[in-house]
Amino acid sequence: MKKLIVFILLIISAISSANVRMPILFSDGIVLQRDKQIPIWGFADANESVEIHFNKQIKKTTADKNGKWTVNLAAEKAGGPFELVVIGKNKITIKNVLVGEVWICSGQSNMEFQVSKTINAEKEIADANYSMIRHFGVAQDLSGTPKDDLKQGKWQVANKENVGNFTAVGYYFARKLYSELKIPIGIINTSWGGTNVETWTSREAFEKSNEFKSMIANVPTVDINAIFENYKKSVLDNLKKVQGFDVSMENEDQFKNPNFQDKSWPEIKVPSLWENQQIGNIDGIVWMRKTIVLTAEQAKKQAVLHLAKVDDEDKTYVNGVEVGTNNLWDKKRIYEIPANVLKEGTNVIAVRITDYSGGGGIYGDPEDLKIDFKDSKLPLEGLWKFNVIKVRIEVSPNSYPSLLYNAMVNPLVPYAIQGVLWYQGEANVWRAKQYKKAFPLLINDWRTKFKQGNFPFYFVQLSTFDEFGGNSQKGSRWAELREAQSETLKLPNTGMAVTTDIGNAKDIHPTNKQDIGLRLAAIAMNNIYGKKQVHSGPTYKSQEIKGNQIILTFDNVGSGLSTPNNDELKGFEIAGADKVFHSAKAIIKDNKVIVSSDQVQNPVAVHYGWADDDTAINLFNKEKFPASPFRTDNWEMITANEKYSVSK
Repeated sequence: MKKLIVFILLIISAISSANVRMPILFSDGIVLQRDKQIPIWGFADANESVEIHFNKQIKKTTADKNGKWTVNLAAEKAGGPFELVVIGKNKITIKNVLVGEVWICSGQSNMEFQVSKTINAEKEIADANYSMIRHFGVAQDLSGTPKDDLKQGKWQVANKENVGNFTAVGYYFARKLYSELKIPIGIINTSWGGTNVETWTSREAFEKSNEFKSMIANVPTVDINAIFENYKKSVLDNLKKVQGFDVSMENEDQFKNPNFQDKSWPEIKVPSLWENQQIGNIDGIVWMRKTIVLTAEQAKKQAVLHLAKVDDEDKTYVNGVEVGTNNLWDKKRIYEIPANVLKEGTNVIAVRITDYSGGGGIYGDPEDLKIDFKDSKLPLEGLWKFNVIKVRIEVSPNSYPSLLYNAMVNPLVPYAIQGVLWYQGEANVWRAKQYKKAFPLLINDWRTKFKQGNFPFYFVQLSTFDEFGGNSQKGSRWAELREAQSETLKLPNTGMAVTTDIGNAKDIHPTNKQDIGLRLAAIAMNNIYGKKQVHSGPTYKSQEIKGNQIILTFDNVGSGLSTPNNDELKGFEIAGADKVFHSAKAIIKDNKVIVSSDQVQNPVAVHYGWADDDTAINLFNKEKFPASPFRTDNWEMITANEKYSVSK
């Protein structure tokens, strides 16, 4: 009997080890790239013979000593559906395979941003009926070393059941391409909110970079468990340094009490997400308190507390009385304050916030943060006390370089693609100058890894967002990051969609992703698909100083420079040798812009849209593409000395 059991186990072991296996990416509904060699790869036993059938092609190969095998199918024209059959000691049939255009969509939360959250989402979802558009969602994952396969993911058809969860930028781009080309379009969405560019770049790229090789030399190749322990210590040590005391839930019941003494608690700006401030990118529980002083008349009035939005869950107290709770991260908090809760003199608002993932804290429009007394209001914007009492310790994608490249990009290599769409940079504004090297490094890295030449790499320039109130006087990290993105256009076969006119200064996630997709598609249609057209806005070329005026020349003027409704030009500033910028008068003449100010008699430099919030700027071409923000000087910026480093 024992011999029989052993024999059966050996048979089962032999069968399981013999199975040829395909990466998760190769699954039903897949879209393969047309008009290029098509790499197909998988796993089998060492030296196992493998045969691949596709359309009229048959290819044979043998797995190497590690069980990895790869073949290159000859290029195919757009079409399908087909079947892809892989035969080893077992047989795999992948059904409903299309051949068309494949684009990788990557970056942080604005690329991750789903169709269901965009403007007109209900109609967009109801109208989705595109069997030729397919979306592959790469499951979020981390790894200290390059992985062979993805954690999870699947191909889905763009219909009303699925499309709500697609990357919005990618989907609207794909839909436009399909309307023009009428061939299958595949988008591979590998994105993660709040992530910096360094986590998407391979270790090998850093090792070959003069800018980063000393940094990476001090970063050990470690497994996730070791990363976790280092990260845990780093997070807790940092929070103790910020707060002046340990993270602890002890005595938290007292924190809602208006008599609790919170003088030792540090302060944080509200409304604004934690990750943009000293708390950093943590998930967990934080108490926040605001002390206000009311008159006797105010205390007697009917009052409503407006708490903007809270990411993710809040329990809100006024003078120790719970007035409301909600667990929807994007829902405005509006809570009626019961009668007799408010009093003359000192009152305390206390909020227990639980953040489960991503950004955390009270955020949104400052106008939505107030106590409304109907005939008057008390603003609550400003500094609030805080105490982090619990941290959910998980390794952040930003804890070490290359974590997302290893887990969410390397397993895609060497899949045949047409190009990449990229929307990222918000997490790098603190190191905007270094982004001039970090971003091109990533682009060249991916091109090297995929071995498909200088494939198209199109990206979205950061839109307006008033994170720090930055401007020409104080300096602007966001403007500097936009400049770094503009300079990346020096790389061959790149393109940039400018979004200054479709952002939201009070929301880091603008909901108009339709126009972003269309602008990226316009670049692709012009550069790749033979539809020659104006596809970008004016870009600064040169300046000429004449007396008290500076005359600006632009590229990409299309059929002419303009403003919406022929309005007066806005957003231009001018400075002399003292480097002090003044708001300037600007006019369009002969497709040039003439800038001047009565306060600057000997001008040397111009800024356009040089601010975190550049909503008001309005230089376009007549094709309605906005001009990219720029500066004509090369004076040192506020991020000049900020460098990427890994905490030990």
